[in-house]
Amino acid sequence: MRTVGVEEELLLVDPDTGEPRALSAAVLARAARCEDGRDDVFEKELHSQMLEFATHPQSGMDDLGAEIVRIRGEAARHARETGCAVAALATSPLPVRPSVSMNRRYQWMAEQFGIATQEQMVCGCHVHVSVGSDEEGVAVVDRIRPWLSVLMALSANSPFWQGRETGYSSYRSRVWQRWPSAGPTELFGSAERYHRRVADMVATGTILDEGMVYFDARLSARYPTVEVRVSDVCLHADTAVLVATLVRGLVETAARDLETGREPVDHSVSLLRLAGWRAARSGLAGDLLHPATMRRAPAETVVGALLAHVEDALADAGDLERARAACGELLRRGNGAHVQREVFGRTGSLREVVAACVRQTQA
Repeated sequence: MRTVGVEEELLLVDPDTGEPRALSAAVLARAARCEDGRDDVFEKELHSQMLEFATHPQSGMDDLGAEIVRIRGEAARHARETGCAVAALATSPLPVRPSVSMNRRYQWMAEQFGIATQEQMVCGCHVHVSVGSDEEGVAVVDRIRPWLSVLMALSANSPFWQGRETGYSSYRSRVWQRWPSAGPTELFGSAERYHRRVADMVATGTILDEGMVYFDARLSARYPTVEVRVSDVCLHADTAVLVATLVRGLVETAARDLETGREPVDHSVSLLRLAGWRAARSGLAGDLLHPATMRRAPAETVVGALLAHVEDALADAGDLERARAACGELLRRGNGAHVQREVFGRTGSLREVVAACVRQTQA
């Protein structure tokens, strides 16, 4: 059974106004003082209004879900003790002046990329799935490319930006594309070609190191995993578990295709970018591009195609019925973008949107 780990980035907000607060250093200091020995899961992020955590690798989705809920609760407790709250929001609905963390790496980024660094106060969900080797990992990266936009649509949770309705379900993903190394990739074909491409990118001096290669899916620089990075941070913990379940299904399916000699689909990067744009724009509320044909189809049809594609892998892991039920519930309930818009439509207040998301982050 392949193990799965999840990294989530959370927004720190004022519990009364909903405005982001630059208190990550205080929250991290309080977490470090705790005696339970479990709070080293928290890390500093690019901006002081953000807090990141990482789960341990898990084989079972029940265990993964329980850990996400537990750590979200710990983050909320630490934040409360320092005068703020945590919200699983991929962008701030309210206006904010982002504060870059005092860190040599982050300061280099601010100097190198200017206003684009300031704008990157966005929160994502990254899923790590174990692979047996770099060769297997690159084969997986090549084969999962067409399906990543569907994960973006499922997780979309950023319709508001700096006090405005964006017209997008995942505006975070559009902001993220401003990094020069971000986005979909062409087929690599081998681990040697993958590593050569990464080395060439670093050698340009445009990015600092391998950690700044922000491909939609990449080999982790720290762990023996494929890391999928397209998702918004999910408003609900159960959506994060669904995304992780589907990513593991995609990785396992791709590895089996490698074993049987099935070649990856050679969609161009141009088409993959269009699929990502469509997913960011529509979320689950409109058409997506079908990964097989790259033609428009209803979101429900495309989500069903993803489930069918990974069905055998999900069934073998004991995850199939759970994933079907979770997809059905998400299509009925709507993703985080839908929830945020529903609250705003009902209240007319972005502060109420943030307050509702603070409550639902731990629900």
